[in-house]
Amino acid sequence: MAQVVPWENEHIESILRRFKREVSKAGLFPDMKKNRFFETPIEKRKRKEIAMHRQRRRNRKFRN
Repeated sequence: MAQVVPWENEHIESILRRFKREVSKAGLFPDMKKNRFFETPIEKRKRKEIAMHRQRRRNRKFRN
């Protein structure tokens, strides 16, 4: 979990900026987006199959 301790006489804007930087460093945004909605096992499998298909197509494209 990202945590920011405010310094003495620090503006809220700079605290928020530091917090956003810490959150992005920790990589929490992609995880939050992924867990935003419940995904059934079938949906998860479909998503992974589509991603594998895209990756294979991309690899074939660069190989030639």
